[in-house]
Amino acid sequence: MNARSDRTPAPAAVPRHELIADAALTLLAERGMRGLTHRAVDEQTGLPQGSTSNVARTRAALLEAAVRRLAEREAAVLTARERSAAGRAGAARAETGAGTADAETEDAGAAVAEALSLALHRYLSRHRELLLARYELALEATRRPELRAVYDRAGRAFREPMAAMLAAAGSADPERHAMSMVAWCDGILFSCIAGQFHAAAPTRAALRTSCAELLDGMLRG
Repeated sequence: MNARSDRTPAPAAVPRHELIADAALTLLAERGMRGLTHRAVDEQTGLPQGSTSNVARTRAALLEAAVRRLAEREAAVLTARERSAAGRAGAARAETGAGTADAETEDAGAAVAEALSLALHRYLSRHRELLLARYELALEATRRPELRAVYDRAGRAFREPMAAMLAAAGSADPERHAMSMVAWCDGILFSCIAGQFHAAAPTRAALRTSCAELLDGMLRG
């Protein structure tokens, strides 16, 4: 059984459109794309039959609602304060210019590694459902151009802050480095949820070390 943090919230806790989108994510994680139907969402939420159709009339609309809700919930994996901590640290060092270049780079990389490793560890320990739903939606988006557009638009909300965070930390090519970091993070998550390392997820300390090693090569380069 999934952890409570991954379950669909109680009906009174969220607006109906969010409740329906949350139920869609749960069904995607538990049953796959074939298990996502309007009737199944009605049953999952405990709402009267036809409620899901009133909110998302077509399957395409239901999938798009799931992508948007997924982006909202993934954005909340870290708090706003946690997300901005690494960027603030890098910006402060850039303004003061204190310390040697190597020390500044090491400190900046450590701040980014702290934030990223915390996010990765929370995904692996608390939000397995979100990852499984994301993989289902990503594959479906390769077959539905309209869903691809929604999925990619949601993804920019994560790529752009990553580039900004790396730029603040001193990256000479933040766009390219952001692509590498996002790809690395995605690879770690997939490998530990559905790939070769699903039986032994890394510790927070191990994630921090690996992330710091990768960032050190980027920032010093």
